[in-house]
Amino acid sequence: MSVVTPLKLYNTLSREREVFAPLDPDNVRLYVCGPTVYDLAHIGNARPLIVFDALYRLLREKYGPDHVTYVRNITDVDDKINARAAERGITIRELTEETNRVFQEDVAALNCLEPNVQPRATEHIAEMIAIIEQLIAKGHAYAADGHVLFDVPSMPDYGALSRRPLEDMIAGARVDVAPYKKGEMDFVLWKPSKEGEPGWDSPWGRGRPGWHIECSAMSHKHLGEVFDIHGGGIDLVFPHHENEIAQTRCAFGHDVMAKVWMHNGFLQVEGEKMSKSLGNFITIHELLHTDKFGGKAWKGEVLRLAMMRSHYRQPIDWTVKALEEAEKTLSRWYGVLRAHGLKAADTAQAPLRAAFVEALCDDLNIPRAMAELHALASKAEPRDSDSQTTKAEAEKLARAASLLGLLQDDPTTWAQRAPEVDVDVTEVEKLVAERLAARKARNFSESDRLRDVLAEMGVKLKDGKDKATGEPTTEWEVA
Repeated sequence: MSVVTPLKLYNTLSREREVFAPLDPDNVRLYVCGPTVYDLAHIGNARPLIVFDALYRLLREKYGPDHVTYVRNITDVDDKINARAAERGITIRELTEETNRVFQEDVAALNCLEPNVQPRATEHIAEMIAIIEQLIAKGHAYAADGHVLFDVPSMPDYGALSRRPLEDMIAGARVDVAPYKKGEMDFVLWKPSKEGEPGWDSPWGRGRPGWHIECSAMSHKHLGEVFDIHGGGIDLVFPHHENEIAQTRCAFGHDVMAKVWMHNGFLQVEGEKMSKSLGNFITIHELLHTDKFGGKAWKGEVLRLAMMRSHYRQPIDWTVKALEEAEKTLSRWYGVLRAHGLKAADTAQAPLRAAFVEALCDDLNIPRAMAELHALASKAEPRDSDSQTTKAEAEKLARAASLLGLLQDDPTTWAQRAPEVDVDVTEVEKLVAERLAARKARNFSESDRLRDVLAEMGVKLKDGKDKATGEPTTEWEVA
């Protein structure tokens, strides 16, 4: 186990940062709500994919790859799917297969590891029916007019996750008004299927599940009645996660469904809420393959790094400038590896810097961890006088970046794919290293000369000092 630092996570349920102690260290269990495959995933959907992939990687590092089970579901039965298939004039199966295929390609491009299990809702209908039957038997659900509904008042502490006043929950749930419902907050577990809609036989007639019961069934089957961590976007806290908790707890009789609930913050685009009406709605696929945003297609690793610049619980503003800065940073880091003849795959045994690990274990503080990567990159800049030391720092850089799913490309290939950096990166790295050596030797005339040379090449420098050692550092970017 290479990470011994205690892991602290913010728990939405308790509103506190807690030391994470898994139910079973030999099988740490993580569930994250996946896509509803009626349309291509947008950039807001990418945030939980990247955030919880980073958590998954950290858990694997801490407990061992064979001791972590990550489940991310696929919702392939839903009213939106039915409507979109009808709109396009194709079958529901054709729509969900096509959309899921593109989703898997997009997620792979973001350097996300495959979950251990990606269950489909349509493959878990029997499990959903079984849970609904348990809820009815225990007095927490009732059948009415072909529907089955969860009886919200039967659960005294309903709403503990979102902590909303009743009137806010009623408004936020956007529940249907129907004569067969006992209470306005009661939500659907099962509903009848109309002609042409997907349906399955059940004790209440031919129908299909409600959205919330799907995740309860899939998490239960693959992770058990109680598991360690449940994740998703902040928009899912209510009603989706609140209702998942209600169903699962009442069906199985436990105080919790998951010990820790984690939620990433909202995403805006260039300072505004993303919406099709504003023309700023952008999918992951478009960012990867078209020039719709910023006049060019972006590499998945650039998207990943740009998404990591804010703490996962905070809002993030998705901007072209952020992508440009992420691209320059990656080009610099790849340049360091290339100068030392390294690839990330060669550095699996390199030690992890303590401050880097401490940042990740502090509620997944990736921005603070990034500062450590920048410091490592500065230390790793090649110097003829101390090539072994700088190579060791470069190995640490690659090792730490790999834990975040970064620097996974071949450094030479990256340079060939990066025409947007209109400079000779190898030459720039060489000159930057020479100038850094001149600064350390207090040869200021040579330092100034090299700054002027780099400026003529269109390179902007940012000098600083390493906080730990006080040594001079230099970062560069194309002006």
